[in-house]
Amino acid sequence: MFIGNLKKGVIMKASEKEGNPLLLPALAVGTFMSALDTSAVTVAVTAIQRHFAVSLASVEWVITAYLLVISSLLLTFGRLADIRGHRRVYIAGFATFTLGSLLCALSSGIYLLIASRVVQALGAAMMFSSSSAIIANNVPAARRGKAFGIIAVAVASACCVGPVAGGFLVGSFGWQSVFYINIPIGIAGTILAARGIPADKPRVAQRFDAFGAVLVFAALFLILLPLDLSASAGFSRSTFALMLGCGLALGAAFVAWERKTPAPMLRLGLFRNRVYSASLMATTFNFTAQFMMAFLAPYYFQKILALSPAMTGLLYMPMPIATILAAPASGSFSDRHDSRFISSAGMAVMAVALALLSRLDGNTPYWYIIVAMALAGAGSGMFQSPNNSAVMGSVPAEHRGSASGTLATMRNIGMVLGVALSGAIFNAGTSRAAAALRSAASSAPVAAGAAATSGLHLTFLAASLAAVAALCASLVKGNTRLARAS
Repeated sequence: MFIGNLKKGVIMKASEKEGNPLLLPALAVGTFMSALDTSAVTVAVTAIQRHFAVSLASVEWVITAYLLVISSLLLTFGRLADIRGHRRVYIAGFATFTLGSLLCALSSGIYLLIASRVVQALGAAMMFSSSSAIIANNVPAARRGKAFGIIAVAVASACCVGPVAGGFLVGSFGWQSVFYINIPIGIAGTILAARGIPADKPRVAQRFDAFGAVLVFAALFLILLPLDLSASAGFSRSTFALMLGCGLALGAAFVAWERKTPAPMLRLGLFRNRVYSASLMATTFNFTAQFMMAFLAPYYFQKILALSPAMTGLLYMPMPIATILAAPASGSFSDRHDSRFISSAGMAVMAVALALLSRLDGNTPYWYIIVAMALAGAGSGMFQSPNNSAVMGSVPAEHRGSASGTLATMRNIGMVLGVALSGAIFNAGTSRAAAALRSAASSAPVAAGAAATSGLHLTFLAASLAAVAALCASLVKGNTRLARAS
């Protein structure tokens, strides 16, 4: 209740200063719904597996297919929004996501459910690729950072509510309820978006680069799929190398095509803008660090500390709560000052937090964990709003859909990289420590626990280094106030 009231109050206070007070609530509801769905579906995976009597490998595609389709289509829908209108694409995305939710709830088999999740992903990609452009086009530069802070509040609120709401819905009404809940929210949100988002300005007719869209979709899909499946049993190194190599080759072909086509999907010249390119790189490193931690923190809580899922959720809660508190304040600060300093300070805080987490073991007190998690959340909140504002403020209005899609793509690439690197580093560190402990003739249970702790230490240290890389990228981007396009 406190989080919901805080979120509503912050949104309405910021929106009252804009042309339409419904603008930010419309964007926040869409962001909140899609983020809530992601966390709630994760909770429902076990119930879905039991209902359809399928293997874990099959049910994992309920999540994997959704993430891959979103990540592979963000650039395409971002460019389409520049051509057809950001408002139009966002509203269509809201409606498509709602329809996909209904189809998911009505699915009679696992493959139909996966296909319905792809429909959901199409809608989410449309919303994610256009929401930042809508803010940049409709919120004055002097208040843009605060507006992005509101969106960060929506995401963090969903992270707080999602696991709890998902667990309650699945336990009380079945796994279908996590999809049914999206339908009234989606209908209301679509109406709110239609009323709250200003009409798109008339556009000069432009040709859509369909061939470039196919190339970039295939490239991203073939790059992200092996990274996502790298820790799966039965996924060989040769398959990993083949898919990744094909993806990189298609990525190179996409860049070559974009250089020569008269109507490119992605304006490569935008990357010559140091604020734009360095901010995007910082985004990738930030989410890599964040998801390396997010992937292994539950393992530490449940396997090493032997805590219940409920207690795990409570210990994770300080991170999104700290983000809720930090994001609006950092956004407002960046509206008045050069945002590279507050975003860089945020990554410094996150690097310290991850370094603290690298000292965890089976005897770490709860207060230490709470402080470290809260620092990580505060660092994330301090970074994201100013950095997103810097990206969107550094490009001309006619390219903001592409910039919004690129920003979301870099964020998702960081997420996938974080999970993949986390699993790889943890497994390597655990195996190395286990071998050393076996040679020292340690008992099997003691050796297993010590090896896992060693793997965690190594992974969290690597995450801290990723946060330092984000800090460096954020610092070198230059004066963001001078680089604002409008």
